[in-house]
Amino acid sequence: MRLNASTVWGPSKYYVCFLKPEVYPDKLYAFFFFHLIIQRSKMLSIFNSIPTHMDYKGQKLAEQIFQGIILVSAVIGFAYGLIIEQFGWTVYIVLGGFALSCLLTLPPWPMYRQNPLSWQPALPETTGETQQKPQESLKKKKHK
Repeated sequence: MRLNASTVWGPSKYYVCFLKPEVYPDKLYAFFFFHLIIQRSKMLSIFNSIPTHMDYKGQKLAEQIFQGIILVSAVIGFAYGLIIEQFGWTVYIVLGGFALSCLLTLPPWPMYRQNPLSWQPALPETTGETQQKPQESLKKKKHK
């Protein structure tokens, strides 16, 4: 059976049925390569809908929460490890605090996006004579 483009690139559920690896190995590899690219682009489009920004006050809050959790877990871990005389538990508790602080501060949760910046409106472009920047006017002066 000879494959043409419509057979190879038909509906996705029929791809593997029509391809025989021993007869058309290059088309099979090309299919899986392009299929992987298509699936990856669909996955990446899902990630584009997730907000990834955090305002400055949110960054400050995230940093304070991160440092607070690390500090509290270190104190608790040290005290617990000292009481039971096992340093390993100190490390486990600090690592648990680190994991918790990462979970709470790394994703841009809505509580970190409460104060968005108000940007200045764009300046209209002048069609006539271009305005010189102050730095350009200084460069044109001749110094003696």
